Amino acid sequence: MIILKQFKVPVTKTPEETLREKIIKEFKISKEDLETVEILRQSVDARKKSNLFYVYNVSVQLKNNEDKILKRKYKFSVEPYCPTPYSVSAASQKNKGNIVVIGAGPAGLFAAYYLALSGLKPILLERGKKVEEREEDVLNFWKEGKLLLSSNVQFGEGGAGTFSDGKLNTLVKDKTGRNRFVLETFVKFGADASILYDFKPHIGTDVLITVIRNLRNELLSLGCEIRFETKVEDFIIEDRTLKAVRLKNEEEIPCEACVLAIGHSARDTFATLYQRQVDMKAKEFAIGLRVEHKRDFIDEHQYGPYKSILGAAPYKVATKLENGRGVYSFCMCPGGYVVNSSSEEGLLAVNGMSYSARDGKNSNSAIVVSVGKNEFDLNDPMAAIAYQRSLEKKAYELGSGKIPQQLYGDFLCNRPSKSYGSFSSMHKGDAAFCDLTPLFSKDIKDSFIEGMNRFEQKISGFSNEEIILSGVESRTSSPVRITRDENFISNIKGLYPCGEGAGYAGGITSAAMDGLKIGEEIASHYE
Repeated sequence: MIILKQFKVPVTKTPEETLREKIIKEFKISKEDLETVEILRQSVDARKKSNLFYVYNVSVQLKNNEDKILKRKYKFSVEPYCPTPYSVSAASQKNKGNIVVIGAGPAGLFAAYYLALSGLKPILLERGKKVEEREEDVLNFWKEGKLLLSSNVQFGEGGAGTFSDGKLNTLVKDKTGRNRFVLETFVKFGADASILYDFKPHIGTDVLITVIRNLRNELLSLGCEIRFETKVEDFIIEDRTLKAVRLKNEEEIPCEACVLAIGHSARDTFATLYQRQVDMKAKEFAIGLRVEHKRDFIDEHQYGPYKSILGAAPYKVATKLENGRGVYSFCMCPGGYVVNSSSEEGLLAVNGMSYSARDGKNSNSAIVVSVGKNEFDLNDPMAAIAYQRSLEKKAYELGSGKIPQQLYGDFLCNRPSKSYGSFSSMHKGDAAFCDLTPLFSKDIKDSFIEGMNRFEQKISGFSNEEIILSGVESRTSSPVRITRDENFISNIKGLYPCGEGAGYAGGITSAAMDGLKIGEEIASHYE
């Protein structure tokens, strides 16, 4: 078997058929000689809008002549292909004590999944509800404004990423096959197989809900115990060793290993861990505003005449300013919605979300500015959380509890907006016009504007005065990192910090991969 890398094919409505035809032509073989073709990676080269290409990494099985083809030179790379599949090691002994996983986001779910596949019996604790019940609560919050503190966009089965775009891309280098295993698991439980090769895979909130429900049922069938609406209130620690976790109802669950996959918004749990002297530190993150454009504008710029074939277009922009701050797009949602993603009373945060069809009238992303030592004490992890909360409190007050919005032209002039321009916002949850400028310091506001000006040079019209801003985007990543050693254990023996909340991931896939990593480590003690 061989692999073709950087193999370009013109964008057409039948890309797989065109791909096979071009392979046959390039190798000068017959149709019968080409036995199998498997797409491993597909991206779009859109640098020339009049002539777009799919760019593939593809594995090929030929009947004959593979050795001869490997010796030839082509405009693309041809190499031998010997994939190493990811495997789960079976535990030779059962866990005598409890293995507890806290949090049913992607990190917790995949840690529990690995442990269950290996034959162990983890207990999965989630403060929120099952994903289908959680969906009802979230929809009701967007419609009625009634916030449930443990069942919202941040908390509940599936984690914070459930009500986003369902993005599954990651920058983590994957030499172990964990990334592929995560994607294959999503396909197994309901996602489209295209995520296995799409350069920027996504499945959408609607499909992700189905996948999470099916994964839960598989966990149950494997013997995993799952408790919803079960909040961990405290950690029983003796001689720097975790002995048990205490639940809200005062029940204590003894445990010999605990996966701490609490998510980036579990601020109350961070405070408890800090009080129990679990080592953690503040880390830099980013804050900013959601920026909405008309989807057709973004599609036209990115794909030109090919937009009807390629659908809603993503974009990515980033720059480093002279003042040392980074400004970049985050969680870009083609054909998506701005959503109220609050999880605490009197505080308001926003996020972006797309359904699988990505057919909303607008596209949005967060344009965020890096923050750190100028905003909070990096030696105090609770200071980073307090800074987040201060921004969300301002946002809540500016919008009187609704998503605060402003047109970019008014933002530049420090005046509240009164109406939308040539297009309206696509949002979930009530919104209100205001002046967003009091949210940020002058330095951050100026950095945001300078970033927008630079992005205008890349995408003409990006900083149009009628684009819609919504605030505040404050939960781009965890504001703290819970330290862990080379065996993924914190300074408290038996406690395994995991995923995005612990500061070791940045999205659904990387969090899931970190969960697998922790699952592998714990399971290795039972081999």
